[in-house]
Amino acid sequence: MKIISINAGSSSLKFNLFELPEKKSIASGLFEKIGMEGSFYTIKYNGDKIRKEHELKDHSVAVECLMNELIELGIVSSLDEIEGVGHRILHGGAEFSAPVVLDEDVVKRISKYNELGPLHNPANLLGVEAFMKELPGVLNVGVFDTAFHQSMDMDHFLYPVPYEWYEKYGVRKYGFHGTSHRFVYGEISSYLKRDDLKVITCHIGNGASITAIDAGKVVDTSMGFTPLAGVMMGTRSGDIDPSIIEYMVKKTGKTVGEITNDLNKKSGYLGVTGISSDSRDIEDAMAEGNERALLAQKMYIQKITNYIAMYNNMLNGADVIVLTAGIGENSSLTREQIIEGIASLGVKLDKSKNDFRGEFRCISTEDSTIPVYVVPTNEELMIAEDTYNIKLNK
Repeated sequence: MKIISINAGSSSLKFNLFELPEKKSIASGLFEKIGMEGSFYTIKYNGDKIRKEHELKDHSVAVECLMNELIELGIVSSLDEIEGVGHRILHGGAEFSAPVVLDEDVVKRISKYNELGPLHNPANLLGVEAFMKELPGVLNVGVFDTAFHQSMDMDHFLYPVPYEWYEKYGVRKYGFHGTSHRFVYGEISSYLKRDDLKVITCHIGNGASITAIDAGKVVDTSMGFTPLAGVMMGTRSGDIDPSIIEYMVKKTGKTVGEITNDLNKKSGYLGVTGISSDSRDIEDAMAEGNERALLAQKMYIQKITNYIAMYNNMLNGADVIVLTAGIGENSSLTREQIIEGIASLGVKLDKSKNDFRGEFRCISTEDSTIPVYVVPTNEELMIAEDTYNIKLNK
């Protein structure tokens, strides 16, 4: 069965076409600068890659173009072969705790949460609308970044603020990267043949979040009401004293929105170093002795390891620590420094196992108190599998 996974941004559309249950990626690609000048797309299939410039005035045009290319490139012989479309949707509030079949009513319900995810949710729904128009009658499924974390208990998701903020306005921890955390938890559970594992999953990329999971249930997660909370990231500050916002409004004359934008897009690695939000650039600068790069990395490791230690305590001792996403899968330096930072827990790195990129591998020593695994994430496959399972059960 062919299922296509979609991640629609405000000016982009990323796709991956899978054959299931074989978990085989048939084609993938990205449509960029939708609604802008110089729009183009790339498609990878059968070991080949094409790139074409094309006027993409909106997401519907991009989807129409994609469907035409799938036929013309011989990736599918007919659009009837596509039996489901899975959509990554950032925010489902507390209402959506599992993947859901999308129709006009559900889309309307999801749109209520656009104010909680203003940068992502409206764009995600543009992708849904475009596919509903282009492939009428085909199953569309929404998979939410927030869904997995809805298994948290109230004492973990509630903030110590006036209770009516939660009752009237939905102010609470929602958590994000849930699809990734759920995927890698499933992978390590399957590998170790246990469904009762206590795992600390560390999604460490340009965005980063740490999650404590006990037997498939989220105990706590580092991101909060928005993806701005938690550990330091590529351009996000992570946790700060909220009074800083009012202070900086008074000092700079900027609005609250402008300061929040600075915390989202001009902080983290980028803010501290003034160089880049990309960890590869930071590591290059560190090698040259750049003091601010060295400082930023030290801060980054400190924030991550503090969360790991806290969650290990929360779980009363984790069975496994998992590192995943762009940095977690590919930076041997960051992995080494994270493990050094939790040495007090008895965690030990086997350096001979750590020189690699993007593989499923245990990198801890045999006598490490908690084994550490690198598990490549695949959110697109998770979305496709969710869609496939719903299709089978309809």
